[in-house]
Amino acid sequence: MIRTGLVFAFLVVMVGADCLAQTTVRDTALVGYTRTELTPLYYGLGSDRLGGARMETLDSAVVLNLTGLDSSGRYWRVRLAPSLTAFVPTDAVRPDTAARYPTGGLTGNWTVSGDTTRRGVDQIAIRLPARLPYHSQLLPDGHLTLDLFGVTSNTNWITQRRSNRTIRNVWFEQLADEVVRVHVQLATSASWGYSLSYQKNTLFLRVRRGPTGRSLRGLVVAVDAGHGGSNTGARGTETGILEKTMTLDLAQHLRRYLTRKGATVVLTRDTDTNITSTARIRAMRQLMPDLLVSIHFNASSNRAVRGVSTYYKHVGFRPLSEAILTELLRVKTNKSGEKMPEFGNVGHFNFFFNAPTEYPNALVEGPFLSNPADEQLINDPRSRQRMARAVGRGVRRYLRKLPSP
Repeated sequence: MIRTGLVFAFLVVMVGADCLAQTTVRDTALVGYTRTELTPLYYGLGSDRLGGARMETLDSAVVLNLTGLDSSGRYWRVRLAPSLTAFVPTDAVRPDTAARYPTGGLTGNWTVSGDTTRRGVDQIAIRLPARLPYHSQLLPDGHLTLDLFGVTSNTNWITQRRSNRTIRNVWFEQLADEVVRVHVQLATSASWGYSLSYQKNTLFLRVRRGPTGRSLRGLVVAVDAGHGGSNTGARGTETGILEKTMTLDLAQHLRRYLTRKGATVVLTRDTDTNITSTARIRAMRQLMPDLLVSIHFNASSNRAVRGVSTYYKHVGFRPLSEAILTELLRVKTNKSGEKMPEFGNVGHFNFFFNAPTEYPNALVEGPFLSNPADEQLINDPRSRQRMARAVGRGVRRYLRKLPSP
């Protein structure tokens, strides 16, 4: 279960039950720069137990047009375009009273090529007048969109080199005043992930090529055992078992299964340790696994709710979560052949390990610790082994269904 106040947010069964009203914003005019390469940009000030709805994660030193401060003093309002605003945490921005926001900027010409500095990566280099904000989306069927804010198109050619292997086509449109939308069509309908970062004022969209095979052999798979240490997660209502203990046990079983199938498996934690979400994200940015699975167990204030579920944020990564759920629902829970009950496949989920675009990822929520029947399943070592094998089979199912490279 994902827990609020400990970076992990709690999944509410009654969606939207705890939504907060937006607060007022005091107008101002100021320029700011993002402090880190993990700066969150939010659609609005609305929030719930999962936090605010995130639009994008921005690189460091991105220039922002700050137009207001909310009444709590926690968020700046950001003008992205004449008809579009967003919000950013105040502690993630360095205000500059002497700077002026660059206006009237034009896009330059672009280059599509294989990245000579990073093996297995292709890139689009987009020349801009400043490190401007952006918003990307990974859509189904290998389609990426990238919105550039604060600019007008003056791109008169796009150079495409044969060293590029994964980017089939690139085009753009002036979507609205100060909004240029870049369309990227990949060579296959599946994506192995992409990243966005600046080098000076050039924005690089880097697309991973992915492995040539369709098996686990040779792949690097990250397995995240949720919670740990003082961050205990949920507690079983009947037995008192802790989520942190169950997630680690299941993750270790999953590692054994995937390793036997030829994968290299890295756990975000292998002991009872409290590791922050930021530390886990940074570690994965260094590792750059081929895919990631995060393991949790669910809980609800309604003790009747039960079942297994999987979660994704980017619709382009949904097939991984669907494949894992399909296999979990085949797990037999007793000798009479009853199957694991279903809670569902949940999309656009605001979990921190669903946010990365650099690699396919899925969150797995095992049965509910708050439900007596589900808790009994969780507390059974054989059931956890069966669930771990099912998650592993789900990963293999996902790989087999990918189109040929």
